[in-house]
Amino acid sequence: MSEPNEVSRHSGAVRSTELRRAIARLRISRFRVWSFGPSRNGGRWARGRALRILSAFALTFIIAITGFVGWVYSLGPLPLDEARHVSTTIVDRNGKLLRAYAMADGRWRLPVDAKSNVDPTYLKLLLAYEDQRFYGHNGLDPLALGRAALQLVTRGHIVSGGSTISMQLARLMEPRRQRSLYAKLRQMVRAIEIERSMSKEQILDLYLALAPYGGNLEGIRAASIGYLGKEPKRLSLAEAALLVALPQSPETRRLDRHPEAARKARDRVLDRMVEEQVVSADDARQAKAVPVPKLRKPMPILAPHASDTALSTVKDTPVIKLTLDANLQKVLEPLARDRAIALGPNISVGIIVVDNESGDVLARVGSADYFDESRAGQVDMTRAIRSPGSTLKPFIYGLAFEDGFVHPESLIDDRPVRFGSYAPENFDMTFQGTVPVKKALQLSLNVPAIVLLDRVGSSRLASRLRQAGGNLVLPKDEAPGLAMGLGGVGVTLQDLAQLYTGFARLGTTRPLREVMADKDDREPLRLLDPVAAWQVGNVLLGTPPPENAAHNRIAFKTGTSYGYRDAWSVGFDGRMTIGVWVGRPDGAPVPGLIGRVAAAPILFDAFARSGKTLAALPKPPKGTLVAGNAKLPLPLKRFRPVGELVRTGREQALHIQFPLNGSRIDVDRSGGQDSAAMPVKVAGGVLPMTVMVNGTALGEIDGRRQRLIDPPGPGFARLTVIDATGAADTVVIRIQ
Repeated sequence: MSEPNEVSRHSGAVRSTELRRAIARLRISRFRVWSFGPSRNGGRWARGRALRILSAFALTFIIAITGFVGWVYSLGPLPLDEARHVSTTIVDRNGKLLRAYAMADGRWRLPVDAKSNVDPTYLKLLLAYEDQRFYGHNGLDPLALGRAALQLVTRGHIVSGGSTISMQLARLMEPRRQRSLYAKLRQMVRAIEIERSMSKEQILDLYLALAPYGGNLEGIRAASIGYLGKEPKRLSLAEAALLVALPQSPETRRLDRHPEAARKARDRVLDRMVEEQVVSADDARQAKAVPVPKLRKPMPILAPHASDTALSTVKDTPVIKLTLDANLQKVLEPLARDRAIALGPNISVGIIVVDNESGDVLARVGSADYFDESRAGQVDMTRAIRSPGSTLKPFIYGLAFEDGFVHPESLIDDRPVRFGSYAPENFDMTFQGTVPVKKALQLSLNVPAIVLLDRVGSSRLASRLRQAGGNLVLPKDEAPGLAMGLGGVGVTLQDLAQLYTGFARLGTTRPLREVMADKDDREPLRLLDPVAAWQVGNVLLGTPPPENAAHNRIAFKTGTSYGYRDAWSVGFDGRMTIGVWVGRPDGAPVPGLIGRVAAAPILFDAFARSGKTLAALPKPPKGTLVAGNAKLPLPLKRFRPVGELVRTGREQALHIQFPLNGSRIDVDRSGGQDSAAMPVKVAGGVLPMTVMVNGTALGEIDGRRQRLIDPPGPGFARLTVIDATGAADTVVIRIQ
């Protein structure tokens, strides 16, 4: 019984062992199926799972990219138009700043051209300090960003920001109060956009215009002018380093509030430049020894009246270029102020300088002091309508010379005379008797001028002056009269200066120009014939100058209006014409205010301060009769008014029979000078008679009362015949 039991126990143990082994094999087989076994179904499931994972990653990436692109798109376009908005600046003919106007919010932001407006030393320091690879990156500098991150990790605080100039410009265009990762990312995106839409030069220019410098100063130019009192064209090393340091913390380094903080920041810039071998240690040491400014300087205000006018007439232009010369303007403004103070309270002074050749206004001083209310400083007296006194007399004599019935060496009477109820008198209430015409003009005698104006015609004088650009103002419904020869008409100083340029230009004027333009379509305006214009200029050159002034250097004329309200002096040389007005802007009388005493010295001083040697007047035109009284034709030896012509017998009045007034004469010059000769025939009058064309004597009429003359070139010509008694007849013809 025992053996069978043992056999049975042994068989059961074997079966149990085999069962455990079968279960183990089954487990291994199942593991192989579910993992990487050779089963075909298991491999297909694994690949599907991997594909699903990759698809999830790709979808996530696409969604992120789409979201980023959408965010970038939501930023909108760059605000370039707003960033480029700057203060309106007025510059002179050479680009020098005359005046700038603050923006609507009170900020000073001046346009910058780095190539021409900024010292290269400053640019070198700026790029070395802020963006060493500015010209090599596309808005982001990975090396600078990596360095900034490493310094943050190793030192525990921000040492350098890693921002490029383009990123800083982006921050200036879209300022953010808080610094964050989002703000930095936004700057990076904007920096890339900036680089794509602008050149490196444009980026640098815009950054230099927007960089903050504390208070209401923005940009390198505004800061340099406001703190250093000069343009940033030429900066010392100390000044350049200071201007590099201030934008890092503009409010805590304001020179007018925190000069010591600004000095330390400047010195840190210099230390870093030494470390990077941009400047030498010796140069940096010397620059550190220079004290920093502690006061803010005012913005320049040169030519304020001209600037105000330009600002009101030229719209939507950030930089307005005038024809003025800043250097000349700078010396004339103190001259006007000092002389006005010396002349007394409430007195103002106006000065205008015009280039004869171009008609450009080189300087305009509208008042003695723009900010002096007691002198009405903001009223531009160069544009104010005032009584010109005797300053129109030269134009009367010019027309008389042009008509040919008088010569500078002719004799004329200065004695009491009456024209109806009007009896002109001289300023000193005396009479000089018989004097040469040139002396009558040089001494500004009233009677000879009115006698000649009566002969020339007041309406003709007014018409000629208007034709040449002089806008004369008469009382309403009043026609020009003899009184206009002594100031009975209104005119501005600038119009008077334009008219006087006609003498230096030998008979033509050019409309004045004060704002530079690409196209200049101004045409010359006729004032006088060349000979007559030269004769007037030559006479005025001999006018006695003020005390201690040189003779025969400046051709000039003075004037004093009725009641001592206006004192004038206008003079010219071969290069420029200067006009001076002195008086009270409110028109009140100033006893003793005389042009020769008050205005003429300012005129001569203005020429002296111009810094240019006096230029000679033009030479006499061809055909000018230059002779003393003894050698003049008999009719030109002495002037007699029409009512006083002395005749013997029963002579007929002088009359030109040919050519007729207003006729057109066709001249054929193909056969030579003889075939082109034009006959002049007269009737009446007393021999000898002189023929004059455009003020030039061409000879005498023969016994048959005719003469052949060589006609002038094409155009209008004034032909005058004067007989022995001074009687004259004139016709105007057109040569074709």
